[in-house]
Amino acid sequence: MKHTEVEVTIAVAAEHGLNAEEYGKILAILGRTPSFTELGVFSVMWSEHCSYKNSIAVLKTLPREGGSLLTSAGEENAGLVDIGDNLAVAFKIESHNHPSAVEPYQGAATGVGGIHRDIFTMGARPVASLNSLRFGSPKDPHVRYLVDGVVRGIGDYGNSFGVPTVGGEIYFEEGYTGNPLVNAMSVGIVEHHKTVSATALGKDNPVLIVGSSTGRDGIHGATFASEDLSEASEDKRPSVQVGDPFAEKLLLEATLEAIATGYVVGLQDMGAAGITSSTSEMSARGIEKTGSGGIEIDLDLVPIREAGMSAYEIMLSESQERMLIVAEKGFEEKIIEVYKKWDVQAFVIGRVTDDNRLRVFHDGAIVAEIPAESLVLGGGAPVYSREAIEKKPATPVAELADDNTLDFKALSLELLSRPNIASKQWVYRQYDSMVQTNTVTPVGHTDAAVIRIKGTKKGIAMKTDCNARYVYLNPLAGGKIAVAECARNIACSGARPLAITNCLNFGNPYKPEVYFQFRESVAGMGAACRAFNTPVTGGNVSFYNETFIGGVRTAIYPTPTIGMIGLLDDIDNLVGSTFTHAGDTILLLGNPALTLDGSEYLVMQYGTPGQDAPSIDLEHETNLQRLLITLAENKLVHSAHDISDGGLFVALAEKAIMNADAPLGFTVDMENAENSPFRIQQQLFSEAQGRVLISISPDKSHEVMETAAKHNVPICAIGKVIEQDATIALNGKKVLAFTIDELKSAYYHSLEQALHLDELL
Repeated sequence: MKHTEVEVTIAVAAEHGLNAEEYGKILAILGRTPSFTELGVFSVMWSEHCSYKNSIAVLKTLPREGGSLLTSAGEENAGLVDIGDNLAVAFKIESHNHPSAVEPYQGAATGVGGIHRDIFTMGARPVASLNSLRFGSPKDPHVRYLVDGVVRGIGDYGNSFGVPTVGGEIYFEEGYTGNPLVNAMSVGIVEHHKTVSATALGKDNPVLIVGSSTGRDGIHGATFASEDLSEASEDKRPSVQVGDPFAEKLLLEATLEAIATGYVVGLQDMGAAGITSSTSEMSARGIEKTGSGGIEIDLDLVPIREAGMSAYEIMLSESQERMLIVAEKGFEEKIIEVYKKWDVQAFVIGRVTDDNRLRVFHDGAIVAEIPAESLVLGGGAPVYSREAIEKKPATPVAELADDNTLDFKALSLELLSRPNIASKQWVYRQYDSMVQTNTVTPVGHTDAAVIRIKGTKKGIAMKTDCNARYVYLNPLAGGKIAVAECARNIACSGARPLAITNCLNFGNPYKPEVYFQFRESVAGMGAACRAFNTPVTGGNVSFYNETFIGGVRTAIYPTPTIGMIGLLDDIDNLVGSTFTHAGDTILLLGNPALTLDGSEYLVMQYGTPGQDAPSIDLEHETNLQRLLITLAENKLVHSAHDISDGGLFVALAEKAIMNADAPLGFTVDMENAENSPFRIQQQLFSEAQGRVLISISPDKSHEVMETAAKHNVPICAIGKVIEQDATIALNGKKVLAFTIDELKSAYYHSLEQALHLDELL
């Protein structure tokens, strides 16, 4: 069937999210008016989601090379980090926020599927999955609907695909009510010589599409992700893809076997913008590497599942479980045979050229012919630096009540039961964390998730982290803290931080205060990464995350989520986070000023987050990481847990009860912990940075103290581990006393109660 294309005008271009300047640039590049298909190609490739046009200038300030990196940031589908013994870790985190807002189950599920494809198109086998989730208040029925759909989507896809979900985080803040954040991370392992580049090389090498047939689902998904959500977004459900984890499992196994043939020259996932992005990006990389390249495809050869699809629809479809392969000429049938064995489609749809063009045929005619480099960064894609103006949050100062008027036991139990702090077991019990049998400890028993690498003594530690409230209060400090908390958790497990990936979730970049948050938080991330020698491997930027609060469009809390990996050279050095031995000495590492700014306690008790983030000392954080790693390597520590959300009290309580099968109590006296006259509220609930609680055998105290001194880390003994019960005293006066059951009752099942799960079942 012959298709008649829509006539392109500046008005049609505007409907595609292109401004007058960008449309003029397209006319100049082509030397003519674009076809409707060409306009669609430019619109998705120049969308924020694909081009990073409003963010790339800032992103380039990050440390993107060095350390153990095998590829520079953005060079391939995912980051690649050397871990020795001819092994590398491929890892990446990406957002699926807007799709999850309108269709939570499929939005979250396809986010998981897409990030795994980025890993195995590198030649790596995915071994672990993590996530970072943000929702509005659980009191809101629609938020509860979103939580249920997102968690089920992540669990169903990951469990069916057969990759363990080993860690993550989930927070609830009013500012995410209409715009949840769903960030998915995948980690894979590959031998160096088995990696594949997302590059089109070799004139006349055949180009194949493999995987599922192409349908109309997901069309304009990239541009949908590059615009504000509104009430009309409910009509964008067709822009949300539909995933099939079982099809992806077959695609994974077939792809790794195809790579093993040695006949795969280049390979890329069809994620955002589908065939458009994979053909243009692979072409551009080939041109960059050799000076000439390009791809020519015939859409009549693409398997479609819906009759009458136009070239525009086929090029922009984001149907899931599809990839593009460049094969060595003459051996394409070998690759097709591999996919056929796994019952996966594979068809030749074009060839590599040397004229630097992306050329598309349909119905026997050329419907698009575009200089390939003009579609990507570094070529013709636009790059902007937006206006940035600081706008400090108008948050009130908290006037702290007199300590003598407060019931600290009631306050402590209330804090422990807050949705942002209470156990997330309802969430992670829906995820299979032990499939593949590489997961070392149950979720929650270590500060970072750890996967063993079979056949070696090595382990990979991994973590996602970001306290968005801190970033909201102080973007520069908040960006530093997001990286530092990840690194601190990695080091608490005994591993050495290696590198990060990031998922930068912000509001509308055209608003100067939002762009200021973005720019400053990236600067903070960069400073921390340089201090820790953890370069940035890549990730993604998700702008236009806004919601309506009181009828006013408001940006979400700025949320630069960090995904970090670390290396345990010897898995036997792994350190858990919970108390393990009654009689152990409890020590506190770090001695910062105790502020309540940014704390969960301040929000709970005084209805304000305060006016600033906690301060952060990167030199101290570096020393602290090195100390923790040294203690683990010398087997001087039984447990380590950083003090973060909820402060010292919550950290102690979690160390006592997170190993629910074998809880242990504690007795603590803070007499020597702080020499400043801080209030009890600050002592118990401050989220001051750079602090870690460790438990050690008493006979190791002298050696641990000396080691801490050598690393210039303040340390003091504050108590001991006991069989049962929990008490905290200040200067010899008992302030808190609990049974273990009281702590467990507050910590476990509070999230389920807050979410009213009986209404969801």
